[in-house]
Amino acid sequence: MAGSPGNSGHDRQWELNRRNFEGRWCGSSQWFLRDDHGVLDLEQPSRVIDDTCYAISFSDADTGVWDGSGLLFAPDGRRRLPLSRAGYNSTGQCWQFPGAGGQSTLAVDPQQSRFGHELNLFQHGPHWRSRSMLVLLWGRSDPSAESPGDGSPTWQLDAVGAVPFRCSQAAAAEPSRPQRPWHELVAEQRGWPGLLERLEPGVWPSHDPQPEPCDPFDPGLFLQELPGGGVPLVASCVDGLVFAVPELLPAGAFGLQVGCRVAADRFDLISIAFGADRRLQAWERRRFRPAGG
Repeated sequence: MAGSPGNSGHDRQWELNRRNFEGRWCGSSQWFLRDDHGVLDLEQPSRVIDDTCYAISFSDADTGVWDGSGLLFAPDGRRRLPLSRAGYNSTGQCWQFPGAGGQSTLAVDPQQSRFGHELNLFQHGPHWRSRSMLVLLWGRSDPSAESPGDGSPTWQLDAVGAVPFRCSQAAAAEPSRPQRPWHELVAEQRGWPGLLERLEPGVWPSHDPQPEPCDPFDPGLFLQELPGGGVPLVASCVDGLVFAVPELLPAGAFGLQVGCRVAADRFDLISIAFGADRRLQAWERRRFRPAGG
């Protein structure tokens, strides 16, 4: 059940949404799109939009505006939406941790044409704010009458978008982070201790839970075998982003892993778990730092 106004958990999610996202976020968006031949090339972007900007402002504690430009899927590349505490997260698809947030499709639904996730990992410096955004979109493909199987649709990763946003309202900007091969990036963090936080759909705590220690970082997390065999699609993107996801959604339980090297001494990881019924069970955020860091 989604949160509602007057619910302290709902209010906490609204407050985190404002704390995380308020600002004028600008950057060059890179889009990797599956082409007409069915190929998804994650080395060279299909589209680059240099002037992507999300301006998110609030006139008071309860209302605001989201104003986006340089958008790939919006008419004329622009969209403007009202924001309000009363209407926030009515679908239950939005989720917020301190310093991380986004929105997720809650179930693999054969009545829908898309299955998608947007994840944002934030980092603040002395006079700057950064936001590393990754978008993952799977498209539904309906089988023909001659296709083998039970006639259920398949879901294939069709689009990946990545943006190294910087807040133009800050006095300075964090320098660009180098893009590196994913295996080099994750290998450096082997053994780093971490802290875990967890959210479940519709269960919004009124206060931020105390993070709990988790297993040290293991690069093998990005190569865990998928249900039915095979390994996930793994790639790195701009701004220290890296992800491991199934290219074709499994028929049963599965998970999505999205991480970001937000600083030399910190790696943040968002894990999204889906159960055997293909419904979202939990969002988990882990923060890893070197021992003694």
